[in-house]
Amino acid sequence: MGETNKQVILTYEGVKKIEQELEYLKTVKRKEVTQKIKTALSFGDLSENSEYDEAKNEQAFVEGRIATLENMLKNAKVIDEEDIKTDTVSIGTTVRVKDLEYGDELEFTIVGSAEADPATMKISNEAPIGKGLLGKKVGDKVVIQVPDGTTIFEILEIKKR
Repeated sequence: MGETNKQVILTYEGVKKIEQELEYLKTVKRKEVTQKIKTALSFGDLSENSEYDEAKNEQAFVEGRIATLENMLKNAKVIDEEDIKTDTVSIGTTVRVKDLEYGDELEFTIVGSAEADPATMKISNEAPIGKGLLGKKVGDKVVIQVPDGTTIFEILEIKKR
């Protein structure tokens, strides 16, 4: 578990999301799980009580998640929108690129790994594409190793998200 004090890079949006999830887990979810455990205990014999085992597992998960989120916030380096420059690709910028092989235009927002969500094109600064784009400028052509070979992107635009 050497990752406990790893600095987590977050945008304000990311911090808000974590705080909301934390609030939900601490208020709503904890009560739900405690209630499940109480109900399961009322069934008596714990040796064959799958509800009890499930509730205890869920409790362990919830408490683990709370600890993880609290740790993220404690070690967070929050990126100030004001500090985000658009002359080069950095965390917090949205990059419009052209895939030179297929001619597609794509937009990625570069975020810290805690906020990454490929489904919404939020790419971690530690992922191959994010890492490959960091520090590059408009007009640069970037060769990026992807699982099925390499992709060449031309950077068309860099903006704040």
